[in-house]
Amino acid sequence: MSSSQPFLHSSPLSQPHSGGGLRKSRFTYKHLSQLSLSSTACPLRVIAHIDLDAFYAQCEMVRLNVPEDQPLAVQVWKDSSSENRGTWLTSSQQWQGLIAINYPARKFGMNRHITITEAKKLCPNLIMQHVATWKEGDEKWAYHKDAFAQIATHKVSLDPYRLESRRILACIKETLPAPPLQRVEKASIDEVFLDLSAQIHSILLERYPELGGPPPYDDPTENLPRPPTTALDWNTDALVDLDNMETEDDDPDWDDIAMQIGSEIVRGVRAAIRENLKYTCSAGIAHNKMIAKLGSAHKKPNQQTIVRNRAVQQFLSGFKFTKIRNLGGKLGDQVVSTFGTDQVTELLGVPIEQLKFKLGDDTGSWVYQIIRGQEYSEVNSRTQIKSMLSAKSFRPSINTFEQAVRWLRIFAADIFSRLVEEGVLENRRRPKTMNLHHRQGGQMRSRQAPIPSGRSIDEALLFEISKTLLGQVIVDGRAWPCANLSLSVGGFEDGPTGNRGIGSFLVKGDEAKAMRATSRDVDDQDSALESGRPGKRRKVDEGGIQKFFAKRDSGRGEHDDEFGAEEEVPTLIPQSSSLGDLEASTPTDEVEKKPELQNHIYDKHKLGIYPDTPKDDVTPSVLAHPPNVASHQASIETYLCTKCNTSLPTANKAEHDDWHFAKDLQDVDRPTAVGSSSTKPSPSTAISGSSNKPATVGAKRGPKKPGGVTDAKGVEKGQKRLVFGR
Repeated sequence: MSSSQPFLHSSPLSQPHSGGGLRKSRFTYKHLSQLSLSSTACPLRVIAHIDLDAFYAQCEMVRLNVPEDQPLAVQVWKDSSSENRGTWLTSSQQWQGLIAINYPARKFGMNRHITITEAKKLCPNLIMQHVATWKEGDEKWAYHKDAFAQIATHKVSLDPYRLESRRILACIKETLPAPPLQRVEKASIDEVFLDLSAQIHSILLERYPELGGPPPYDDPTENLPRPPTTALDWNTDALVDLDNMETEDDDPDWDDIAMQIGSEIVRGVRAAIRENLKYTCSAGIAHNKMIAKLGSAHKKPNQQTIVRNRAVQQFLSGFKFTKIRNLGGKLGDQVVSTFGTDQVTELLGVPIEQLKFKLGDDTGSWVYQIIRGQEYSEVNSRTQIKSMLSAKSFRPSINTFEQAVRWLRIFAADIFSRLVEEGVLENRRRPKTMNLHHRQGGQMRSRQAPIPSGRSIDEALLFEISKTLLGQVIVDGRAWPCANLSLSVGGFEDGPTGNRGIGSFLVKGDEAKAMRATSRDVDDQDSALESGRPGKRRKVDEGGIQKFFAKRDSGRGEHDDEFGAEEEVPTLIPQSSSLGDLEASTPTDEVEKKPELQNHIYDKHKLGIYPDTPKDDVTPSVLAHPPNVASHQASIETYLCTKCNTSLPTANKAEHDDWHFAKDLQDVDRPTAVGSSSTKPSPSTAISGSSNKPATVGAKRGPKKPGGVTDAKGVEKGQKRLVFGR
């Protein structure tokens, strides 16, 4: 049956040659840029799937150094109620089964659904190898010749296969260029996805320099030039035929070039695995993960299949859609029962509206795309696991605490070996909790405990926590006989990065001596500054009308110095009295009560006269030439203000007049309080906010004394006034 909906190619046909003009690719410079980023939307994208051939059997063949043409099967004696149900066959009784059969043995008609006895009848010279097991009381898995007869005291271990899987993955990563060009996802113990897009992009630029230039008119939507190659040598084991509407006479486009380069890369990876580790594997190269996985199983063993973009429909037409990733199980059964077919070609004729109506909008849209080869999942460099479990069903049941503890030691070692693969030794990932499940008769008890974050995880720590949890189960009630015991860890989180040990903060030897010498130099400089130089002064903002009003800071600023952290400093200094007389005639408590006196004392410090400076040492030269105040030496001419009878420098006349103008405006807007003095305030009084004003901008809050004077005890909690001159 043909599809009522046209099949959409990820690689459209090239533009026809017309008018003698230069033929161009259907792909653009934007697509080329997306290829370098491994974008899932890029039509030039290339994904590979590598699948180890009969992996468990190959592991035993390599370990035993068995000839490649020797039939071999991996057997296991297993209880149907064990923790790994679903990994291999189960029955109501203890049974003997096959979990892996190599390809020479499959020629005799064997499969994993037959028993060991049946396999021996089909192939008398078949080598039967039992998997490694944990023996009760042992601290390490091993290969036991009598394991098949000791099911009550042995537990299956897949650690040998995990170790080999780790070696193969490391070999793949060493063969490929370093990240970010490398993108590898471990899909399972014996299969890996590779996103080759970024690596292919770099190779394309090397082989075809014309692709490295900017696009015409700087427009990324401009088409790429046509590939100079008119024929490709695919050098592959299986090249899927093109779709019915396609022919090999069509010149290749850049997606075909990218596929060919991807095939070369995968062939090199497979050769490295074969040469270094003696394992064979099959591979599929396609535009996405779904088709690549189907391609790796298309021709086995030790072959690779290329599914070009123009061959997707032809390739999928031979499949049952239940074989497609994520379309098996319940969803596949639902689709089969709903539409009465399991063939991709027949399901292609179902309109998308009907798929949405029968399966739901999301599922219907997904099925519509997936059977047309449209899949956009990303190759994840790391697939995060959520939990790890190790368990054992006991036939017969165990009856003592000592027996259970021996199995807990095995569980802890089993889980730790898998944690090593997750990077627990490098602190990349670690679990947060441990769970113990205990079954006695028909009753299941569970206990949980946190794994200390401050300790490194090892077998001893896991065993210690598990033993504590078992003790809690026993204390709670009847625990024997025990039919099943399991231990699991979960709550995985990424470990901290960039931490340093305490040793990195400590120095010794020559470095420490140099630091001590530097410290002494700094101390000497500080002493010289304290004895002979004035302290740092706060920078005063001298612009704007706000300078004429006292403003309280709510707190010390980022660059506040020792002086001036509480008050804004006025720029006008009355000439009616000397600074020395002012300080000598003013008691300390009066200074605390009157902000205007604090301002004068501050200006004394500004001129370089400090509380511990003797009065006799204050010379006219100090007052006439204060340090670091060169801008005030330019003019000493004064004038008399007729409004406030104050003598001021001529240079400050304009600012002083502005102050009076602002004061007059304030008096108009805010009537004078009853009982206030009619005497015109002096600039210093106005600046400090004295009782002559009913309310001053920034006036201090708190209980008031008669006349509007702020009580010295009204300082806000946690603050204190700065007192100078003591």
